[in-house]
Amino acid sequence: MKWKILCVGMCLVGFQASAQLKQYNEERLNMDRGLMLALGSWGTANFSSGAIGWATTPKGEAHYFHQMNFFWNTVNLGLAIPGYLKARKGETDLSLAKTLQQQRKTETIFLVNAGLDIAYMSAGLLLKSEARFNVERRDQWRGYGNSLLMQGGFLFLFDLTAYVLHRRHFKKKLDPKLEQIQLSQNGFGLQWNIPVHRTPTFQTSFL
Repeated sequence: MKWKILCVGMCLVGFQASAQLKQYNEERLNMDRGLMLALGSWGTANFSSGAIGWATTPKGEAHYFHQMNFFWNTVNLGLAIPGYLKARKGETDLSLAKTLQQQRKTETIFLVNAGLDIAYMSAGLLLKSEARFNVERRDQWRGYGNSLLMQGGFLFLFDLTAYVLHRRHFKKKLDPKLEQIQLSQNGFGLQWNIPVHRTPTFQTSFL
């Protein structure tokens, strides 16, 4: 009888843990889809306005500003579209270890990108500074520099916001579950303490 109770208890714990992880991963992928839609919308707007401005604006600072916006957002769209499709097809039935791996990977990517965005803005400032000493390419460097400052500034806010959103999601939804996990009493497995409403806490050990 005890073995039956133990088996039923372990199945219930496993089912609840699996369902919670699946829901967490669904929310994580939904967040990624929303972020990629935002990046894609920005890319589409700047790609279109950049193409029009490049074609219609006379040679000058504004001409090169639109030109760089056009080229830059070709890359943005090249990242946003595959990123959205990847999030749509992402797996949700992941183990705890795989979920933590994906979470860590996502946070790292956005933090690294935020660092690169600062480099882009620095390059924009460098071009604007160089324009003062290069009369022949003054308009080009200024136009490119302003574009890099704008695009890099947006991407910095985007990547930083994406990191904060994913981090808050982890802290709110998954981190409390990790606090319930501890070594089992025999030291050979893990113990997941699942609070049950109006009943004592159920504990089980698994390898």
